[in-house]
Amino acid sequence: MRITTWNINGFRAAARKGLMAQIERLNPDVLLLQEVRALPEQLEPVHAAPAGWHVHWHPAARPGYSGVAVWSRHPMKIESVGLHNDGSDHEGRLVVTRIGPIRVASVYLPSGSSGEHRQAEKDRWLEEFLPWCEQFTRSRVPTILGGDFNIAHTERDIYHWKSNQNTSGFLPHERAWMTSFLAQGWHDFVRERVGPVDGPYSWWSSRGQARALDRGWRIDYVAGNRAAGKVACEAWIDREAGIAVSDHAPVSVELDVKVE
Repeated sequence: MRITTWNINGFRAAARKGLMAQIERLNPDVLLLQEVRALPEQLEPVHAAPAGWHVHWHPAARPGYSGVAVWSRHPMKIESVGLHNDGSDHEGRLVVTRIGPIRVASVYLPSGSSGEHRQAEKDRWLEEFLPWCEQFTRSRVPTILGGDFNIAHTERDIYHWKSNQNTSGFLPHERAWMTSFLAQGWHDFVRERVGPVDGPYSWWSSRGQARALDRGWRIDYVAGNRAAGKVACEAWIDREAGIAVSDHAPVSVELDVKVE
């Protein structure tokens, strides 16, 4: 089973840039989307309910903002929405589904780059998200958390690390949070596959020639619990799709599981 996560930076804009063709090329069994920035009724019917897919949208209450979705080739059951499953996730940041023998979540953690108030909201999310994640670490159900975490963990995960040590997304306490997350028992599948190299990056600034020169950040992850670690085969970032469609690249993991 192939699971792909992708921050598409606005579904309608991504669709105009060839999103559906790239999805066909990537060929995921499960697609986790972030920053859809649209209500389903604002999309073309072919996109709101695409043929061959079971789809769950969790848009933000604010128009044109945030929002996540899960697309699956197989039937799925929604386990929870938001951190508290009580309708309070008005920014559309988390949805958890069960698809056959696996559990998958589309995650979009807040960015703190637009000011202190948003950094405070990000920090609040991180404080609540870490204990929320722990409930799945020892589950026998392979569990994948896929999405935009808005954190580059180490110097290997950001090209200009020296000049960004006081920048949201690479702040010391955010990096420490990521260390604590992995210490719970989560696998960072891409890093485990590529080893101690610079990159591969999953997001690029629009400034300068960051995209052309591949001077980016790795802030998008497919993370798996211990059970998922036992069945993970491969993981990768598809830079080509990211350059064509979004400012983020899709990140994929292949699991040795089958849905009956």
